[in-house]
Amino acid sequence: MKKRVREISDDEIQVIGGKKKTKPSKTKIVICISVVAAVMLICALLWSTFDSGKSTSPYSAEPGYFEPSEPLPTARPDSIMPLAKAEVEETGRGFIEIADTTINDIPLRLYLPHAARMSLQIGYLDRNDTSILFATQAADIRADNGGIVGAFVLQGEPKAWGLSKKGFCAIINDTVTVGMAENSPLFEKATEKGGYFFRQFPLVDNGKLVENEQKGKSVRRALCQRGDETFTIETLDTESFHDFAQALVDLGVDNAIYLIGSNAYGWATDADGQRHEFGNPAPPKKRWKNINYLVMRNKD
Repeated sequence: MKKRVREISDDEIQVIGGKKKTKPSKTKIVICISVVAAVMLICALLWSTFDSGKSTSPYSAEPGYFEPSEPLPTARPDSIMPLAKAEVEETGRGFIEIADTTINDIPLRLYLPHAARMSLQIGYLDRNDTSILFATQAADIRADNGGIVGAFVLQGEPKAWGLSKKGFCAIINDTVTVGMAENSPLFEKATEKGGYFFRQFPLVDNGKLVENEQKGKSVRRALCQRGDETFTIETLDTESFHDFAQALVDLGVDNAIYLIGSNAYGWATDADGQRHEFGNPAPPKKRWKNINYLVMRNKD
């Protein structure tokens, strides 16, 4: 029987008797190296764009402007003095009760709303607006293009999408829900019902601490729910994410998500109508189109 013979190209390896080998041509080597380099470049670009498939949002893989991955420590101003707990009175108008406490040697300030309606706002606040009882920054924005980080719904209109931060707050028909989920039906419900929705880092989920990769220390703030109460908390000193979340757990918080901390400006109006500011009140050097706030106003 005759053996089948085929032609062998110049850049093909042929083994005859297990001894002789032909080397690939220089042209073939150059082509192979180029192909491998191109594949590696494409993989790197895909990883950067899609964050290894963890999220479908172009916003999700980017660090925030107001909360970088390693925020610089912020010193506690000497002018901050503990406030006495406000006496709760049925005044017929909304106000924010301000109370200080210490958990695990961490000084905390609680802002408890009374007769206040919660909503979201995009754009800078009018500091002369006396109807605002409480205001603090909510979702972060991207440092590169100013887009909102994470899903965001404003009066039923989606403004951003993204699942990189699993914590969420939904405000629908004046009902506030704070929780943690990769996909929450409340995003769609807020869209249908003309409500509000935003995402942030989760801190406490059903009474359990949630670890986050954020490093460093800074003034921290959070939106919390404990039983039927919804309130905000800030630290009066610089703290890590872990220590802050642990303090919230020990305070008995059921669910909590992060709010922009550090020097982000905001204020609370107490029962006497006095405004208590926090953060840096100086006008920003750069104005951001999508800066957004969690706002509380009178229910009337």
